Amino acid sequence: MDAAVDRIALPWGSRTPYGRHQAWPERVDTCLEEGVDAGSVQRWVQTASVLHSDGDAMDIAVLDGRMVGVRGRAQDRVNRGRLEPKDLFAWRAGASADRLTTPLVRRDGHLVECDWATAMDRIVARSRELLEERGPGSIGFYTTGQLFLEEYYTLAVLARAGIGTNHLDGNTRLCTSTAAEALKESFGSDGQPGSYDDIDHADVIALFGHNIAETQPVQWMRILDRLEGADPPRLVCVDPRRTPVARKATVHLAPRAGTNVALLNALLHEIIRTDRVDHDYIEAHTVGFEELASRVKDCTPEWAARICDVPAARIREAAELLGTADRLLSTVLQGVYQSHQATAAAVQINNLHLIRGMLGRPGAGVLQMNGQPTAQNTRECGADGDLPGFRNWQNDAHVAELAAVWNVEPETIPHYAPPTHAMQMFRYAEQGSLRMLWISGTNPAVSLPELSRIRSILEQERLFVVVQDLFLTETAQLADVVLPAATWGEKTGTFTNADRTVHLSDRAVDPPGEAKADLDIFLDYAARMDFRDKDGGPLITWHDPQSAFEAWKRCSAGRPCDYTGLTYDRLRGGTGIQWPCTEQSPHGTDRLYTDGISWAHPDVCESYGKDLVTGATNDDVEYRSLNPDGKAVIKAAEYLPPHETPDDDHPFQLVTGRTIYHFHTRTKTGRAPQLNRAAPDVWVEASASDASALGIDEGDLVEVSTPRGAVRGRLRVTDIRPGMLFIPFHYGYWDTKAGYAPDGETPGRAANETTVTDWDPVSKQPLFKTAAAALRRVERGDGDTAPAPTTTASAPARADAVPDTTGGPPALVNESVGAAGDVGDVGGNREEDSR
Repeated sequence: MDAAVDRIALPWGSRTPYGRHQAWPERVDTCLEEGVDAGSVQRWVQTASVLHSDGDAMDIAVLDGRMVGVRGRAQDRVNRGRLEPKDLFAWRAGASADRLTTPLVRRDGHLVECDWATAMDRIVARSRELLEERGPGSIGFYTTGQLFLEEYYTLAVLARAGIGTNHLDGNTRLCTSTAAEALKESFGSDGQPGSYDDIDHADVIALFGHNIAETQPVQWMRILDRLEGADPPRLVCVDPRRTPVARKATVHLAPRAGTNVALLNALLHEIIRTDRVDHDYIEAHTVGFEELASRVKDCTPEWAARICDVPAARIREAAELLGTADRLLSTVLQGVYQSHQATAAAVQINNLHLIRGMLGRPGAGVLQMNGQPTAQNTRECGADGDLPGFRNWQNDAHVAELAAVWNVEPETIPHYAPPTHAMQMFRYAEQGSLRMLWISGTNPAVSLPELSRIRSILEQERLFVVVQDLFLTETAQLADVVLPAATWGEKTGTFTNADRTVHLSDRAVDPPGEAKADLDIFLDYAARMDFRDKDGGPLITWHDPQSAFEAWKRCSAGRPCDYTGLTYDRLRGGTGIQWPCTEQSPHGTDRLYTDGISWAHPDVCESYGKDLVTGATNDDVEYRSLNPDGKAVIKAAEYLPPHETPDDDHPFQLVTGRTIYHFHTRTKTGRAPQLNRAAPDVWVEASASDASALGIDEGDLVEVSTPRGAVRGRLRVTDIRPGMLFIPFHYGYWDTKAGYAPDGETPGRAANETTVTDWDPVSKQPLFKTAAAALRRVERGDGDTAPAPTTTASAPARADAVPDTTGGPPALVNESVGAAGDVGDVGGNREEDSR
């Protein structure tokens, strides 16, 4: 059955209900350029989405050497053919007229075009000069969560063993570092315990700070289909906004920002008080339960209610659901990760599953989610503050093992201290010890907190900035050298989603002009720098994506993220495969910890853990004393008040976040007409009671200010909890006259003008959801409405308050239910990507 559905007005599409323990039905979503039908498509090329962490598998339609559409892959385990709005429409951005097509260098204060040799010579000359004069610590690399595995691994090798710097991190620090840290704290190693398939089997699904409807929309479609089928799950939602998830929840808890640990301790208190714990599991597989029980003994629902401003009765209702679930699935995202006591809170959710024995069975698991499409690969490959293969920087045997893989001496790999996190790298640049910063595929001049400070750092004459990107972003405008990069669909590589599913993305079309794949740029730099191993041979021995993948497999062998059973051929044509994939598990691994805890032993663990208050690292002796047998660690945490709280001058709490129609700083989604019409400009959300008290209304131009800066936008009155404000963080200045920063004509538009320079002590993830703010009206709306979607968490408090703002003609997508479609002609460009 085929149907044309407006997927801007109905972002989750039509329903295909199914019951508990049944297979999720297929529904193939197809979006083709106007005037193109499936019969005229010359090639369908396999790939997956890079606009969220879901890993939605799809095929790119190619006609006359250009992309003309996409369709979902029915055979793939992640999405069964479904695509979300960004998947369906953002592919158009690659053909934008303002793509970077030639390198740029700064001359006399201006960026001018040049050839590749000139640009690379300038980068290499500065690198060598700094290495000679100041050493490897003067050079840093700040990458993204949107490259491919092969590119991250190459970057990690050239940075850590070539340059010898400890300064390599990704913007995944902003979205996924707490997920990694929480898993290391509880299980000794990174690696997602659960699987998306657990949605099919759970009878209770708890979503902690996770607006899955807008961040992983296809998995929300899966939950919606379960809710309409037999034996539907009950939902617990913890979120200060009335999101689509909250509207469907059995219990919705909307706590004050920064109080997650208090709320979770009360939930744990109730579950332990009512003895809804699995004592046999705790005895066999964990350490630390007694400390947790003691810590939460007095954390009653009434105690938490006073801190969180959530009714004690509702906390008990939530605890009843969590404590009586037959199969409990929990998901966690930025409402926890970007808030106060981030790692401590995420660890308490792991504790909930450990004390209930809810791991390693269909429907019983935890998903410490990622925010970006290839964030998992930055963690695996050592491009985000870890060593490749989830190796422990404090374990000399792990460093020696990695050195053997790379054929270098162990002392070549910096491990005198933890790898430097992104916020510290920018501080080093601010202080002057870091003099060269290579930024690839990310836009810190919009995405980092306290933007006036970030701009001042990037503008320093002493800091040599290289930017590698698709467009002249706000950050690229501040660079000394700009390198034009190929994007998704223009290069080949693999990447891994949030539930460990590895997909292959084949090149469908050529990149524009002289743009190059990120892998080729890194390989070119390594060759020009003449990096060598300890025997005098080339440090980097691979030359294309497939040979890079094979090199990575050797690095991953025997580690939690073992890829040795995967090949490009195995990943072509069928479904993505979950790691670990080895000779013993050739079809991948659905769930981790099905028979105890695998990677927590002191000899093999990725981390010895940290203090949840100070972030201080434990050493080998401390960890062995606590956990000699390598069990899961139940780690308790005390609630501590946020660092910044409302006062008379700044009486509101400000949180930032996403909308379903955009990704990050809109460099791609802002260039897709359907998506941009749905959410064309920044807005501010406030509750009806707060708006009434201030005498402001829907559509008024308002200003949100904090001690760092201010943002102006139209007001949307929503069901957000009173005392809280929300601003989407996607909007910057590239599509305004201002260029890269506010000016006299362009007021603050980027949410991060207001956010605080502060981070979680354990994960080092910035705290985007803790600012104290003031709100005032600048001018009346006089009939204007906020440019906010009406279909999402930004829906108005009163349905009749504003018209539908999706705008423009219907964005029709074909949805085919019950047919996989003709997939016989799907194939990739199997030629070597030599650029």
